[in-house]
Amino acid sequence: MQVQVQEHRKLKRSIGLWSAVAINVGAIIGGGIFVVTGIVAGYAGSALVISMIIAGIIAFITATSFAKLTAWQPVEGSVYEYGRQLISPFSGFLAGWMWIVANTFTGAAVSLGFAYYLTAAFPGLPSNLIAAALCLGLTVLNLVGAKESAGVNNVLVTIKLAVLAFFVLFGALHWNAGNFIPFSPLSSGVLYGSFFIFFAYGGFARVAVVAEEVKDAKRNVPRAMLLSLGISMIVYVLVGIVAVGLLKPVALSGSGSPLTAAMSVTGNSLAVQIVSVGGLVATASVLLTAILGVSRMAYSMARRNDLPSALARLHSKFCTPYYAILAAGVLMAVLVLFVDLTRVVAISTFALLFNYSITNIAAYKLKSEAKQHKVMPLLGLATCLMLLAFILLASPQAWVIGVVFLIAGTVYYAARKKLNRQDEKKAV
Repeated sequence: MQVQVQEHRKLKRSIGLWSAVAINVGAIIGGGIFVVTGIVAGYAGSALVISMIIAGIIAFITATSFAKLTAWQPVEGSVYEYGRQLISPFSGFLAGWMWIVANTFTGAAVSLGFAYYLTAAFPGLPSNLIAAALCLGLTVLNLVGAKESAGVNNVLVTIKLAVLAFFVLFGALHWNAGNFIPFSPLSSGVLYGSFFIFFAYGGFARVAVVAEEVKDAKRNVPRAMLLSLGISMIVYVLVGIVAVGLLKPVALSGSGSPLTAAMSVTGNSLAVQIVSVGGLVATASVLLTAILGVSRMAYSMARRNDLPSALARLHSKFCTPYYAILAAGVLMAVLVLFVDLTRVVAISTFALLFNYSITNIAAYKLKSEAKQHKVMPLLGLATCLMLLAFILLASPQAWVIGVVFLIAGTVYYAARKKLNRQDEKKAV
């Protein structure tokens, strides 16, 4: 009943094309470059750039499925709505459920990344408490509105791109080609690395979840996804090449703030501080968009009664789903107190790959006369399933925890449907 009373309130279409691109760039560039680069270096060695390219191609293939779906129907909730309408209500629910899991863990991972960069500059600070405080602070900003959050994100994205440009240009002056020996682009470690770095590309669909708040969404949402992926992939490759050229992969893999560690090779303390600031800004912008994405997915699912209806309530002044935003921010803040970075990344990637598998199936089922429109979704599904298979080898725990979340979602869905049927009988 609460949702019906508020039907006159609607989300505002306040986000233009370049703000939409910035939301996606803000969601993509951060976790991978500033946090996960070290983890990938531990698997792929000096060929970590190959892992970045493989993961980027896989992300681009699935992005074409998202582009196809959003051009058909730009709607808040993205893959949740597409899975629900094109496959089945249960598939849609699981897609939305795992989206929330993925991006909640993403938010936790990047907030920990923020804390690691801050403690690199100020040793002795409690990393987990700093990460939790950041989650709560950016939750408040999200409460004010999508336009305001996007405005702050635009500034953060500009700063971190400038810092990464500085890292590439200044780092290139101290580049050592010997760090790339041995170079093994065909090793199994490169494929493991692509699995972990896929986490960094996972934010390419963030803007699809807020489609009802984007101007001319049918055109701007697909364009924003593809543009942001292209920009991010170029940045990733350049930074990856320079990072290895500065610091051997073994040393990169041992650091929680790998780009700061790489820049420290130059011996320039100011340059190290600049990169540390970039790490803080980058991870903060990813967290900002993660809270935005989780809250909008919860809002979309709640208005269809798949989650508690309170999560669909819009604030009378700001027209934001304030209960959903608070729930997302508090959940991330609690999560960072109990988890480590590598485990968070693996669980998030599992959930993202499951979610994107549903996306590709939905895109395949979308009616189209052109046969080539069926090829890309099938290819996207195959690559997502391939990376999911690698989780069994790279992080079996992530598979176990991911399956537990799927079972929990299934049990919740069945219980809620049963409760809804009982309420309907009482109403009759």
